[in-house]
Amino acid sequence: MTEGTTSAAAEGADTLTRLEQEGEIAADYLEGLLDIADLDGDIDMDVEADRASVSIISDTAGRDLQKLVGRDGEVLEALQELTRLAVHRETGDRSRLMLDIAGYRAKKRAELSELGAKAAADVKNTGEPVKLKPMTPFERKVVHDAVKSAGLRSESEGEEPQRFVVVLPA
Repeated sequence: MTEGTTSAAAEGADTLTRLEQEGEIAADYLEGLLDIADLDGDIDMDVEADRASVSIISDTAGRDLQKLVGRDGEVLEALQELTRLAVHRETGDRSRLMLDIAGYRAKKRAELSELGAKAAADVKNTGEPVKLKPMTPFERKVVHDAVKSAGLRSESEGEEPQRFVVVLPA
């Protein structure tokens, strides 16, 4: 093995260790939050696409956890930012951690992937660009990925919070 390969492997291991550490810090923070709110939930940690991913799941129907999701995921987005800040406070590094609660983000990802694929199909059929409704950065990223996998390209236009995706012909 060459020296460059060794350092690249070590760098990859360091990144994984750092992301696992982010997940641990986030899990501790969220466990404290669940205790304060007197809510039941299990915390699952993973590393996906070069970012720590933490999910709060419920043994029960998850109705209590819906309070932490809020309308259109607004509370979830706020909790994700607070969790990222808690990780930043501990590590000194900016975190790109993703938080999911009661499967909300996973369900949303599936819906948005379908929306992106449908918009791409419409563009392929008509040859005309398709503008979608304003979305959060997470939502736009999922749509961009779906459009790319359908073989087309897309762009984000507008200013936050009215930023939206435009699916373009090939």
